[in-house]
Amino acid sequence: MGKTIQNEYAPATVTPPGGTLRDLLDEQGMSQAELAERMGRSTKFISNLVNGKAPLSQDVALELERVLGVPARFWNRREQQYRESMARQAERNRLKGFVGWMQRHIPVEDMTKWGWIEDCDEAVDQVDAVLDYFGVTSPDEWNSIWMNPETKAAFRKTLAFASEPGAVAAWLRYGELEAHRRDVAPFDKQAFKDALAEIRALTTQPPQDFEPALLARCQEAGVALVLTPQVEGAKISGATRWLSPDLALIQMSLRYKTNDHFWFTFFHEAGHILLHGKRDVFLEGADEEVAQDKETEADAFAADLLIPRAAYEAFVHAGDFSWGTVCAFAKAQGLDPGIVVGRLQHDEYVPWESGLNKLKQRFRWKEKKDA
Repeated sequence: MGKTIQNEYAPATVTPPGGTLRDLLDEQGMSQAELAERMGRSTKFISNLVNGKAPLSQDVALELERVLGVPARFWNRREQQYRESMARQAERNRLKGFVGWMQRHIPVEDMTKWGWIEDCDEAVDQVDAVLDYFGVTSPDEWNSIWMNPETKAAFRKTLAFASEPGAVAAWLRYGELEAHRRDVAPFDKQAFKDALAEIRALTTQPPQDFEPALLARCQEAGVALVLTPQVEGAKISGATRWLSPDLALIQMSLRYKTNDHFWFTFFHEAGHILLHGKRDVFLEGADEEVAQDKETEADAFAADLLIPRAAYEAFVHAGDFSWGTVCAFAKAQGLDPGIVVGRLQHDEYVPWESGLNKLKQRFRWKEKKDA
């Protein structure tokens, strides 16, 4: 008898291969008892096989090939499809138990808005997409990675606001996923120092001009810079961490839109990379004194790189913070005046509601999915 595949199709619901076996026996006019005799198996075994109570192993597939003329690969494929279908149904039932966790902790609306995960019609499918995004199999693993203070990533945030852990986790996860998609050279400390000097010159340009050069110079030095949309509940301005010994990540939020905030945050995070260890974790409330010392060091690094200390001290000593004087000083330093205004406001030389605020450049980022 020729060994051809009979009745091979892919039904919407995957049934046990025993159902196909029953149909073939009917077509060939063969009883289960006769099949058992021809295969040297018990009638109970064949009954269990037909009723889906026993798995169809590879040796049984070969026996069916010999007796019924249907290739073993067909039976093996049917068994694989059935077992996979059963496993997926069991997995789907398991995921249903995680819907409440997702709804309480995960900012699904923002994640779908930015295209980080698929917007699913059914809650169980949304749970599946969320777990895939985080690369974990259940909320237990998610909690182990994102809620354990020892494994949280370093990030700088405004202490006056409380961030929601799920929102922070989603925001940080986007950064690491995007960093791994980038073509980033191995980290070179001197190359990054040199890049920062060149990047400082970009501070007078609008985002559409400086952004490509900024990203490129960082990547060439081994630093992935990921500009990330704001996620509700994650009031973060920047984060710095090492994804590997050769790959540093600076992740920045578009939460603050003025150029003084943007550039100070960037150079602050750059300071962490150059000044602090690759295993450093900066956590609010955990070893607070050590963390604050390093935050202060990063602040000083950013402030002095943007405006050299001696020049700044001489400027503030003169005490003239008029519009024209601020613009002239900024031009002499190769900076946008808004950056100088932000520094003066931070150091309380001019009030936050000063008319000098008009010198700040308000960035208008093109908000797009997967960007």
